[in-house]
This record gives sequence, C-alpha cells and structure tokens, in this order.
Amino acid sequence: MLAATLLAAIMNSAARHVSQTVHPFELVFFRNLFAFAFVIPMLWRVGFFALRTQRPWMHVGRASLNVVNMMVWFTAVSLAPLAEVVALGFTAPIFATILGVLILKEMVGMRRWSAIIAGFAGALIILQPGFDTVQLGHGLVLVASVMWAGVLLMIKSLSRTESSIAIVAYMSILMTPMSLIPALFVWEWPTWTELAWLVLIGFCGGAGQYLLSQAFHEADISVVMPFDFGKLVWVALIAFIAFGEIPTWTTWAGGAIIFASGVYIARREAMKNRERRG
Repeated sequence: MLAATLLAAIMNSAARHVSQTVHPFELVFFRNLFAFAFVIPMLWRVGFFALRTQRPWMHVGRASLNVVNMMVWFTAVSLAPLAEVVALGFTAPIFATILGVLILKEMVGMRRWSAIIAGFAGALIILQPGFDTVQLGHGLVLVASVMWAGVLLMIKSLSRTESSIAIVAYMSILMTPMSLIPALFVWEWPTWTELAWLVLIGFCGGAGQYLLSQAFHEADISVVMPFDFGKLVWVALIAFIAFGEIPTWTTWAGGAIIFASGVYIARREAMKNRERRG
C-alpha cells in the first residue's frame, strides 16, 4: 500500500504537469492504454487463464464508473493545488461508508457517524468555504471521491473472488476503449515529450492499481488504510519541488482530520466484521 501511494503521487504530479497541454479526457485514455501495456507482460507470465472470472458484469460496472471518475479527477488535478486535491481525496472512505448505508443497507452506529461528521469538518477546513475561495477543482475532487468510493467497494468485493491481476487486467481491457470515446471529441496528437509523460502516468497507474488490489487481497482494509496518508506526504514533497506549491497549514490539518476519520471508520468496520464472523 505504501508503494501504491508513492506511484499514485508520481502519477498525479505527472498528470498535473502534462494536463497544461493535454486535455484531461485524452490523458485518461493514454493512462489506461499504457497501463494495459504494463499488464500484458504480467498476463503473459502467469497465463491468460488468469482472466477467468465469475463476475464479468461487476468488472464492466467497475470499469464504467472508474472511467468517469478518472475524467473528473484529472480535470480537478489540472485546476486545483495538488496537495489540496489529494487531501480532499481522503474523503473517499467516508463516502464509501455512506454509500454502504444507502446501497447495501448497512447499519452505522454513532461512533462512525461522528467520524463521518469529523471528516467533513476536515474538508471544510481545507475548503474554507466562501464564494471567493471554493474553486471548481475542489468540487470536482469531491464528486470524484464519491465515485472512487463506489469503485473501492467494488474492488473490495471483487478481491474476495478474483485475483489481483484479473482485477487490474479487466480494468485496463475495458477502460481503454471506454475512455477512447470521450477522448476523440478533444483529440490532439501528443508530442514525443508529452507521450513520455503519458507513458509514466500509465505505468504508475497500472502498477499502483495492482499493488492496491494486492494490498486489499493480503490484508484487511483497516490494516491497509493507515498507509494511505503517505500519498499526501509524497505529493506535498513533489509539488514543492516541481511546481513550487507549498501546502497551507489548513491542508495538512484538514487532511489529517479527514484521514483519521477514514482510518477510524475502517477499523470500526473490521471490528464489526470480526464480531459477525465470531
């Protein structure tokens, strides 16, 4: 999971750089295309029988939602400060809990509702809401976080029956043609330099997704989630070196509160699961 956070930070930083000249929709297509190129050697090594699946429509649904999520996310990355984008992205586990209540009819006690409220308070600290401060990029991050929460629920569900390589392979196989359709409406051929950045984004995205799926496969989400905060540390360092962006204290404070609430929710969920199994 820690390695996945580093790759995610590199991917987002590279996306921030190249999105100044490449449209985010086109960026999403190349990210999926080159992630697929990363997956092919792995499939060749383990054998294409790894693509056998018991739940093809879950893969289709997950890929469809993730394409839209990526388009919204990379658009947000091109508009808002990178550290703020990543910090607000920590709201995904909070939204995942809410979606679990609404869709899966899960029961949530006062402790987890308190954590959800604390998480949204952290988001308000980052946003410092007001007509002159809240940007379109911030709103898009929250929209993407809701969709990513849905994707996380699907990944966790798929990891119970599918291998990590199958989850990542189907994501690339399905998302590459799906993301090509919106990209065609804004298409401009990238330069060789831009193409190199897009290859890096695709590699980091594909490898990061594999590591994320493997982390969920190897350990409970409550064990995995605490390492996700490393994403903000990596991004803050890269954004400072590459773009001269210095995260404000509100970004660190709000991000820490959101993250802590997410970890607490994950741990409470793990305790409930152990009680049910026990």
